[in-house]
Amino acid sequence: MKKVRFFTNFDQEEQWLNGMARQGYVLVRKSFAYEFAQLQPENSNYRIDYRIFKTRQDFEDYKALFEDSGWTHIAGTKSSGSQYFKQTGEQEIEDIFSDVDSKAARYKRISDMWFSLACCFIPLFAVLISTDTIDVTAFLEPKLLYYTPGLWDKSGGDFWRAFLFETPFAFFRGFTWLIIPVMIVVYMVFAYKAKKQYQKTQQGR
Repeated sequence: MKKVRFFTNFDQEEQWLNGMARQGYVLVRKSFAYEFAQLQPENSNYRIDYRIFKTRQDFEDYKALFEDSGWTHIAGTKSSGSQYFKQTGEQEIEDIFSDVDSKAARYKRISDMWFSLACCFIPLFAVLISTDTIDVTAFLEPKLLYYTPGLWDKSGGDFWRAFLFETPFAFFRGFTWLIIPVMIVVYMVFAYKAKKQYQKTQQGR
């Protein structure tokens, strides 16, 4: 079974995964979607870290460190960022983090990642503006985006069929660039939320 969910809070994501396990759905893979295997319901203990590794060996050493402490690496790759662990055995320690600082640090790392992505889009947006690639007249005269001959002279059903057919293409021609400032804002919001969670986790020491 696959489920598509998006979380900005690791603690909430862990609680959701633990809840799915109690329903008999155990996480086996994570890419764009969560992939679960249907097994017997169990009281699992999932923990999520956020790390990107420069080398494959660093990644393997990282997994081995946790596996020696009773945590099985379930999902995550060298460059995926999010690393999913499931506790095995009857260890008394129910967390992969040794202290509050290391637990909070994962939010700092993902906040930096979102902020870096936003910064990557800002120069691109500036170039589009400086080279007049973005045509702001589309906001003032959207009719110029429609290329169908005689479109505005049509009426009734003929007009609506032609208008509705070309509207997606007109929007693509005139407003595709809007995705860039939208992504900048979205990434900044995610970075801010992760930073707030980092500060909140640190205060819980």
